[in-house]
Parts: sequence; C-alpha cells; structure tokens
Amino acid sequence: QVQLVESGGGLVQAGGSLRLSCIVSGRYGRYGMGWFRQAPGKEREFVATIRGNDGFTYYADSVKGRFTISRDNAKNVVYLQMNSLKPEDTAIYYCATHPRSDLRVRDSDYDYWGQGTQVTVSS
Repeated sequence: QVQLVESGGGLVQAGGSLRLSCIVSGRYGRYGMGWFRQAPGKEREFVATIRGNDGFTYYADSVKGRFTISRDNAKNVVYLQMNSLKPEDTAIYYCATHPRSDLRVRDSDYDYWGQGTQVTVSS
C-alpha cells in the first residue's frame, strides 16, 4: 500500500522560509512526485513537480524562483523548499505521487496523496 506523509508546515512571517517533507512508502522505481496546495475557498492548484527518471523539475509561475522541489531517492523523501513566502502562499499543501516517469501537472494524474500540511504566512 502506498502512503505519503507530509511534515514541515507551520506559521511564518512574510519573507520567511519553510521546508516541507513528504515521506513515500510502498512505491518503488522512477515515479513522479508533485506538490499541490489548496487555499480556503479556492480549488486545489499545482505548485511543483519532479520527474522520476532524471529529477527534472517544473513549477507554477506563482512560485517559480521562490520554491524548489527536490527528492532523496535513497530515503524516498521529497522536499519543497519555500523561500520569500507571501501571504497568498497560505494554504494546505499536499504531496502526491504518480507511477509514470514524466512530468504531470494535473491533480487527476496523481493516484496517491498525503494528508496535507498547513502553511500560514502572516503579513
């Protein structure tokens, strides 16, 4: 059974940083990973993804240059380093996985999700 567990959320002031972690169990090989977020009253949106075969990354325009997705394949952990945080980054952040090795940005392409971790950025 595939399980994802996020951690690292919290409250931070605007301009600050947080690093989210997502531990993946039960999935093996060159699977893809992504981070999504959902703010109150809004639909879930894509944040970042990392390709399974070569680590190539892709970001939403809203976070490009501020967020970095990375993975430690030996530990089955995916990270989201978030710098220069803004109040509009406030949301529940979810990690997700899909079994393909290519890049995916639609949440419907992901088959397993974590429970989410709250990120709150105060102004």
